[in-house]
Amino acid sequence: MTELLESVLRGLGTGSVYALLALGFVIIYKATRVISFAQPAFMLAGAVLVTYLAGPVGFWLAVPVAALLTAGLALGVERVAVRPMVGRPAFVVAIITLGVDVAVRVVVNGFIGLDVRHVGDPWGLRTVAIPGTGVDLQQRHLGALLATTVLIAALFAFFRFTRMGLAMRAAAYDQEAALAQGVSVGAVFALAWGLAGGLAAVAGTFAAAGASVDAGLWLIALTALPVIILGGLDSLPGAVVGGLAVGMIQELAATYQQHAPWLGGNVSVITPYVLMLLVLLVRPYGLFGTREVERV
Repeated sequence: MTELLESVLRGLGTGSVYALLALGFVIIYKATRVISFAQPAFMLAGAVLVTYLAGPVGFWLAVPVAALLTAGLALGVERVAVRPMVGRPAFVVAIITLGVDVAVRVVVNGFIGLDVRHVGDPWGLRTVAIPGTGVDLQQRHLGALLATTVLIAALFAFFRFTRMGLAMRAAAYDQEAALAQGVSVGAVFALAWGLAGGLAAVAGTFAAAGASVDAGLWLIALTALPVIILGGLDSLPGAVVGGLAVGMIQELAATYQQHAPWLGGNVSVITPYVLMLLVLLVRPYGLFGTREVERV
């Protein structure tokens, strides 16, 4: 039982990173109807910024500053590369975001260099005992889970209670109707990219906590793709639930794969994609996605 609980808690920590990345994908998709493939680059850029800022200002200040700087980078990308493509087919814009991802990662890799870089997290691989359970949990997983909980609560409060949040919801529902009501759709697009960039930076920081930042860190973001398809491309709750679910199932598969040796090693790597396929066989629009109805 202890092993099971530890696996679930580790999965929640890992799933928190997936959830933050998936939220960025979904926010941009809801605002623009385009899947942005630039999220891995923003994730890597944010983590590298933290490695440079953690020394001078400390980890706790480096993370929000890096998130703001990465949000600014995402705003610049939206204004320079994506805004001129408004009105073009969605796949054209998606291809452009692929190019942005490659370009940004090439630049960021130059700042990584040959030395090992660390985000400067204060806990490393240290564990904390959960009273009354006999369960040990790495502090980095606990930190990721707590940070994700706070960010998700703030994000949902923003969408529910602020004027700009309501404008984003209106634009996501019907852009033409939102324009008719005076909503600046361009500002909605920009804010969506900024939020996604900031969330990716925080996700990259916790993905690298207790480890190091290298050029391959961005590969973690690929797991967010089955997460958003699993939860639904246009569902914020689906991104959260899907991220946590994928993280837990991945950790459980890694823990208990020795009981099914016929599956081979590292079965946890393909678990998110198998789960995605199983869900799509039953619900093609994802667990929480909106089913599109076309009148003919």
